[in-house]
Amino acid sequence: MEIATFGAGCFWGVEAKYRTIKGVISTEVGYLGGTLKNPTYEDVCSDKTGHAEVVQITFDPKIVKYSDLLDVFWKCHNPTTLNRQGPDIGSQYRSAIFYHSDEQKVVAEKSKLTLEEKHVYKDKIVTEITPTSTFYKAEEYHQQYLEKKGLASCHI
Repeated sequence: MEIATFGAGCFWGVEAKYRTIKGVISTEVGYLGGTLKNPTYEDVCSDKTGHAEVVQITFDPKIVKYSDLLDVFWKCHNPTTLNRQGPDIGSQYRSAIFYHSDEQKVVAEKSKLTLEEKHVYKDKIVTEITPTSTFYKAEEYHQQYLEKKGLASCHI
């Protein structure tokens, strides 16, 4: 099994999207990329901790490739808006790929470059590609939030 971690705005809809993909074993939503240890949702929403809302995905690379997960990432949000996705504003909603290996870094950078070269987006892609750091699992009520609420999707 391997792990992939993406920040693509509010983690509820992003998690729900990844949970439908064959080869995804599990998902967890949480916070990554900031400075405060053990942040709460309220801490992260203050926009002072530096954390992004992320989905951490455990997947079977024999069934689904990391590049396939990246394709979903690019399509499920707008990677050209800085610190914003739809109505959600703040650095916690930034577009981010947190890589877990040198191979993931190379694949992510190549994927981003290909999109830029093909001018898939009118505006410049602002997605950060950085090494993973400590992942803090979000509060339980955030895990599989849309499923718990009986909602099919949100704004993504």
